Amino acid sequence: MSRPMSSRSHGHAAPGSAPSSGFRGDVQGLRAIAVLTVIAGHAGVTFLPGGFVGVDVFFVISGFLISHLLFREVARDGRVSLRDFYARRARRILPAATLVTVVTLAASVLWISVVDALEVVKDALWATFFAANVRFAAVGTDYFAQEDGPSPLQHYWSLAVEEQFYLVWPLVLIACVWLARRRARGAEAGGRRSRAVRDDMPRVTVFWVLVIVGSASFGYGLWLTSTDPIASYFSTPARAWELAVGALTALVATAVAGRMSAAVRALLCLAGLAAIAVACVRFGESTPFPGVAALLPVLGSAAVLLAGAGGHAREPLPIRALGVGPLRVVGDWSYSLYLWHWPLLVLPELHRGEPLTAVQAGLAVAATFVLAALTYRFVETPFRDARRFTRPRSLALYPASVVLVAASCGAGHAYASAQIVGEGPAITVSNSGIEDDEDVTISKSDVIALVQASVVAARNGHPVPKTLRPDLLTLRDDIPSVAPCDYGTDIRELCPRGDTDADRSIVVLGNSHGRMWIPAFEKIATREGYRTYYFVKPNCTGADLVISDADPQTPMAPWDECQDFRDWAVDQIADLDPALVVVSTSGPNPVIFADDGEQVRQDHPDRVRLTEEGFARIFERLVPLADRVVLLRDAPKNPGDPGDCLTTGDPDLGDCMFDPLPSQEVDSDASVRAAETVGIDYVSPVPWLCWQDECPVVIGDTLSYRDRGHISATYAADLAEPLGKKLGIWTD
Repeated sequence: MSRPMSSRSHGHAAPGSAPSSGFRGDVQGLRAIAVLTVIAGHAGVTFLPGGFVGVDVFFVISGFLISHLLFREVARDGRVSLRDFYARRARRILPAATLVTVVTLAASVLWISVVDALEVVKDALWATFFAANVRFAAVGTDYFAQEDGPSPLQHYWSLAVEEQFYLVWPLVLIACVWLARRRARGAEAGGRRSRAVRDDMPRVTVFWVLVIVGSASFGYGLWLTSTDPIASYFSTPARAWELAVGALTALVATAVAGRMSAAVRALLCLAGLAAIAVACVRFGESTPFPGVAALLPVLGSAAVLLAGAGGHAREPLPIRALGVGPLRVVGDWSYSLYLWHWPLLVLPELHRGEPLTAVQAGLAVAATFVLAALTYRFVETPFRDARRFTRPRSLALYPASVVLVAASCGAGHAYASAQIVGEGPAITVSNSGIEDDEDVTISKSDVIALVQASVVAARNGHPVPKTLRPDLLTLRDDIPSVAPCDYGTDIRELCPRGDTDADRSIVVLGNSHGRMWIPAFEKIATREGYRTYYFVKPNCTGADLVISDADPQTPMAPWDECQDFRDWAVDQIADLDPALVVVSTSGPNPVIFADDGEQVRQDHPDRVRLTEEGFARIFERLVPLADRVVLLRDAPKNPGDPGDCLTTGDPDLGDCMFDPLPSQEVDSDASVRAAETVGIDYVSPVPWLCWQDECPVVIGDTLSYRDRGHISATYAADLAEPLGKKLGIWTD
């Protein structure tokens, strides 16, 4: 299973401050190991493909340290002060997080495309309300958003998980204390002696609560990882068990470690570190995560924390080694290192439009350490002074942070929006210059003539039109609705649309490249009297092939869900007996599985043949089931993102015109050959999008593409008439 969004999609804020009962250098060293593995993994260090497990190490450390403080407070005072607890969290978390959020927001507005910057504005608002994990789970499961690239604030998801956990955990502990006292009063009333009378810290009750909650969370995480891996990665309920393991370790650590010999604790520490190391080296993008795999770094971290809790004057060598000076320093800086490293790696990539080289990534990491040292010294340390920041002042930090981030978001949105200033008129045949070229024969089709004019206008450096449909601020949201049936969620229902009272029907079978034509088909169906059904599943090609949904660079397995959906759709088509079935799809994913299980990738000599055979098979299955089957050839693909191009710098239309991506054309040509072999008709949309192998991203005043490969819903609706006529179902 691919890690959500990007191979550099994980990060974690270092947990709260160490217990005041005594400084533990080994905890700082474990923090250092966690943050260094995360940074190395995100920076592309090849021998640490599982560096993302540093997140899980941090969750365990955080659960351990924060729970230790809470347990000590209950044992000392017999209660938990929520105001003191959240005041401490505010001093620890908010100043540095707010600083990095605001700086990242400002850098995004100044350095990356307006379209991307406006997404960062949204991300900043979600982050400041500690809901970034909800935001990025939604983005990660949105097929149309996955090509937009990672957010420079994406790493705030794990901080959100922690703070959501800490909204609940102190309340649960308070409930445990109340329950233990109620039982104690009942025991006293009955004349019985109760442990709860002698101990304000109800350890047995807390132990079983943590076991039950942790087990439930772990079970839920296992289920969600198998059914919705992206959602599970960002889910607080699926991650809570990792913090619960840290809390359990804090509950029993002193008693258990105190009974261990130095040799046993040394071996336990080494075993824990080895478990983390194995996870970092052996795990990768294809590892289902969190799931069972997360047990290795989580239990390894708990082992290290337990081993160092003996409280002996002379600790074993492995524990002392974790507390050496350099590791302690990195551990001290770990929160700021975490906050700075991700935007410093992502923003340059978004600005350049290409991955960083090894040298550039190294410079970004070096800058991370410089900024982390400064942030720790001048932001973290002063704000953690409880004498200077009393409880009222500390509690005021959160509303102050919200106001500051919200104001920055408002200013950033206004500034970015103001950068989109088109200067030119809408392109027409008369103002494009095409009429001046005697060698050009202008098409009699108004649609094709406008495409020709738009190509010529782009060649002549025509300015971006002042008014566009849709406007650039909403371009990425210009996606056709599949309501009420979104087959991306693996539902199995029929949802008629169009003219639902009609006796004849049109079925569209394919993936997101079939979905993008829905606005055109809806206009055709409503005008001509057809019910419509859209069997379109993101990433699942309509060609009858066994494919994988995983990253092409990692081991993978057949995507059974795609095959099951395609077979189900064919069964439904057989029952519907439609007048027309349109196969509209992109080619297969980067990996095809041959009959013998061989993985056939893009450069395999049999790739084109297998693709053509897969298209032929689906056509042959459909022909007996409908009055007519037609292939709608895929639209040419843009190597770049049109929204980014049109909102970066000061482009004219020629800067953003593109040549079709060759690999996409190979698959499209294979689909056409298969249609000709089987003997079905095909419709090519290329004349409505390109001319002379050049494709303008603005046609007239309309943005033709919403991203690299999908035409905009607005332009699809404009193409209803020419598409309907090509299909032979649009009457004059």
